[in-house]
Amino acid sequence: MSTPTIGVLALQGDVREHLVALAAADALARPVRRPEELAEVDGLVIPGGESTTMSKLAVIFGMLEPLRERVRAGMPVYGTCAGMIMLADKILDGREDQETLGGIDMIVRRNAFGRQNESFEASVEVAGIEGGPVEGVFIRAPWVESVGAAADVIATYDGHAVAVRQGNVLATSFHPELTGDHRVHALFVEMVRAAQ
Repeated sequence: MSTPTIGVLALQGDVREHLVALAAADALARPVRRPEELAEVDGLVIPGGESTTMSKLAVIFGMLEPLRERVRAGMPVYGTCAGMIMLADKILDGREDQETLGGIDMIVRRNAFGRQNESFEASVEVAGIEGGPVEGVFIRAPWVESVGAAADVIATYDGHAVAVRQGNVLATSFHPELTGDHRVHALFVEMVRAAQ
């Protein structure tokens, strides 16, 4: 088995936790801040953080168009929380000037599960992951209002879609990188291997 090189978009958010989770899932993980670093990775994780700040920084660092191009070209991408928002084709309750990368035909509602003080953990059954439910950490988490025909909802919580996959692109409302359970990252590493 090859060891894929997977970047973590390191503009803002919980970068270090994703680097640790990817390494535990047998990937070579590295931070990505510049277009030339993006060109060197086989896949990319877009971490949780603040989606409006992340989109602004992507523009400032000259990363927005290179990211869009790589997503359109089929590079595997996994987004958690704010990363899910970045991968949505449409956002509800976002800022008017907020940019996304697209990649998943879905409409996502920002902060749908409530504010910071309403954060919680919950067990989530994720299709394609064996060994029982994963623990999801929901921090000002979005949920998916709807998906198009090409996207598959692979997990729900409380009647809302919280994990979606479309081809090489995966997104979760929750943060598996904060739990020590690396099965979602292992699923993504396998997606990257399959795309190589």
